[in-house]
Amino acid sequence: MNVITKHFRHQDQDAVEYLQELEADELGVGDYEARLAQPFLTRIVKPMGERGLKAINGLTPSSYLDSIHKKLLLAGLAGTVRAEEFVTAQGILTLLMGIAAVALVLLTHPASNKAILFLVLLPTMGALFPTAWLNRKVSERKLSILRDLPDTLDLLAISVEAGMGFEGALEVVCQNFTSPLADEFSRTLREMELGLPRRDAFQNLKRRTEVPELSNFVLALLQADALGIPIGRVLKTQAAEMRNKRRQWAREKAGKLPVKIMFPLVCFIFPAVLVIVLGPAGSSISKALR
Repeated sequence: MNVITKHFRHQDQDAVEYLQELEADELGVGDYEARLAQPFLTRIVKPMGERGLKAINGLTPSSYLDSIHKKLLLAGLAGTVRAEEFVTAQGILTLLMGIAAVALVLLTHPASNKAILFLVLLPTMGALFPTAWLNRKVSERKLSILRDLPDTLDLLAISVEAGMGFEGALEVVCQNFTSPLADEFSRTLREMELGLPRRDAFQNLKRRTEVPELSNFVLALLQADALGIPIGRVLKTQAAEMRNKRRQWAREKAGKLPVKIMFPLVCFIFPAVLVIVLGPAGSSISKALR
């Protein structure tokens, strides 16, 4: 009844003001004014984005979302970016690259084969670039964990041999290192402090990293814990093994350098050397032939 009365009283008012008053009646004046005081992004853009994410979540196969979520987890971005948000950004970038391709074709009027190439290549690049970027982040994080593992295990072994408990040694590592591995150990430590068994916490660590060397360390640690073997001895053995593996990895990288340097050597350095060496001789020969 109140709505009908207000309708007749405000017939000459602007439609927007009338709808605002109706909304104020439903929400309460205080709630409505509080909503109006919010920024435009929070009030309008954020709800629209959430609806778009729900729509994309319904259209995207769950297997693809699961694979993106796993990659975000391995890249250390699972707490920052959701899989639905990543897929949305991927779709927006693909659309923008498609619009850019159409604009490029309309402005430059290339041949038909080049036009087809632009219309296919640019959207494909827009679709593949986010995935390639995410894969690179995963590889960089795994490499960082692998590099930091020997030093981290050394500090763990020293702390345990000095009389600290294993959880206390983990806390020392988290305080003295700033790296993805230290962040993962810190998360594992928090899970154990919240009551999760050590086995389950370290199984979660394996699942979040998927680094074979770290998985071997976790397996050795859990076996030692189950069999009653001193953890300090296991840590010392694992640290020595990790140092040997890092030394072998460095030697392998050094052994591959001559092969990698051949391409720039042949394509860029040799031609310049030939010009410097044979240039004067060629000039002398041309003068003699004249």
